[in-house]
Parts: sequence; C-alpha cells; structure tokens
Amino acid sequence: MATQETTVASGSSYRDSLKSMDTEEHIDLAFYRPIGYAWACLAKKLGVTPNAITIASIFLGIGAGVAFYFNDLTVNIIGMLLLIWANSFDSADGQLARMTKQYSRIGRILDGLSGDFWFATIYVAICLRENATNLFFGEHPWVIWVVAVVTGLCHAKQAAMADYYRQFHLYFLKGEDGSELEKSEDLKAKLASLSWSKNFWQKLTLTFYTNYTVNQESWTPSMQALRKQLRANYPDGKIPASFRDAFRRLSLPLMKYTNILSFNWRTIALFTSLFIGEPWLYFAFELVVLNILLAYMVIRHENICKKLTKELRDGKF
Repeated sequence: MATQETTVASGSSYRDSLKSMDTEEHIDLAFYRPIGYAWACLAKKLGVTPNAITIASIFLGIGAGVAFYFNDLTVNIIGMLLLIWANSFDSADGQLARMTKQYSRIGRILDGLSGDFWFATIYVAICLRENATNLFFGEHPWVIWVVAVVTGLCHAKQAAMADYYRQFHLYFLKGEDGSELEKSEDLKAKLASLSWSKNFWQKLTLTFYTNYTVNQESWTPSMQALRKQLRANYPDGKIPASFRDAFRRLSLPLMKYTNILSFNWRTIALFTSLFIGEPWLYFAFELVVLNILLAYMVIRHENICKKLTKELRDGKF
C-alpha cells in the first residue's frame, strides 16, 4: 500500500468520506461509516452543515444519558439506540466535511465537545442511579461522585491522546491537508492576534483549543522533539517518502489502540454493564483497562519518536 493517499478533492464517494483505512476501526467500517455516509449524503442534498449534524448528535447523546438513569432495561435499551444514533451523526459530520470540504476549527472543537456532553450526562445518570439503587453507594453517596470525576478526567485524557496520535499518523500518511494536527505556538500566535472586544467567541473557543493542544504536547515530549528535528532537517516541510514509510510502519500497529480508546469499545463496556444491572462497572473499565492501555500506548509511541529522532540526527533519511 502506498504511503500517500489521495486527498479528497470534490468527490463524494464512500471511500472519499473516510479519514484513511489505516485509522478506521473495524466496527466503524462495518456499521457506523456506512450509516454515517447515508446521513451525510442526505445532509448534502438538504444543505445541512456538518456543525448542524454535530449539534443534533449532542441532543441525542444527552437523551441517551438521561435514559440510563432509570433502572429499567427497556428504557436503557432506548438510551442505547439513541447513543448509537448520536454516534452515527458523529460519524456523518466528519464524512460530510470531507465530502464537501467544509473544514473548520470550530467544527473540530464541536466534534470533540459532543462526546464530552454525552458522557458527562451518562456519568451523572449513573451516579444518581447508583445512589438510588445500590446499597453501598446509597450509604456513601460521595464515593460514586468522586469515582465519576476521576473517571471523567481519565476519559478526557484517553480520548485526547488517542486523537492526537491518530492525527500525527494521518499527517505522515496524507500530508498537512489530510490531518488536523496543530502546533501550540501557531495557535498562541493566532490567539494573540485576536481581540476579546472584537473577536470574543472566536478567541474564547481558540483559548480552549490552544489549552487542549498544549496539554496534548505536554504528554508527548519525544514527539515534540521529533517534530522539531523534522523542521531542522527539512525547513521547507518536504519530508521524504522514506521517512513517511518508516513512521507509518512503526505507528500503524498502535492505531488499533487509539480505536479501542475511542467510542466503540467504551459503549460495548457501558452497554454490558447496563444489561447486567451494574452500571458502576463501566467506571471500573475506564479506570483500569483503558488507563493501562493509555500508558502502554504513550510509552510505545514515545519510544518510536525517540528512535526516529536519533535516525534523523544520524542522517539516515
């Protein structure tokens, strides 16, 4: 398979609506992407924007979370269907953006926030439900809330790092146009050029996004060293195919972990916990299984970046 994939021009085929086969997850390819593509095609005909689809997904996801509060499996199943619907819209907004080239930073921010709204509602619903139905948590109501806050912070970190590694992989696979990889210094420069009085909402959203990117970079010092070395070796930005091939070969096995840290496996764990009537077990899954996976992925990726940085300094590429 060639390293460089064709960037979407103006076509709207199903294949063009995907990010790349390297980074797509099997469940998405079998289920969410085909459904998302159908939604995207309908939205394109109706003139609906990707951001409008994202906002609709937020309401669906919140509705799902509310349904999970009830200790009633039928209502819970309705919530599961709503969450699946929400995620099909979450797939559709990105597919529509790639089909119509309606890319925007606010769209990327909204896309990230949509999942935060879904899971914040789900966490609150689980806490209220456990305090109402679980004897232990009913006697110690603060415990489940503390667990939920810690789990939410871990969830945010897991999702942020999975997205960052995916965008870094896409950068070398498809080039700058095929990735949403940003540099915090560029964002800070843009932020400094905006005025709170004249560009309030733009500056507010960019402030959050800049802090988000700074946080991602703080967890990846070896990746940042690699990016710095690439700028030193190739100031014109023309990274040779030999390096792109080498990075892709080393990074590709980690893409399955970024997918596990994303939506599908979380919902499998969530739905399982609801079916057995113990939703608090979902928190245990995120705290134990996904945190171990995150630590493994960070260590592996940092080692890859150290290896490639050394080879760049040694003039291998």
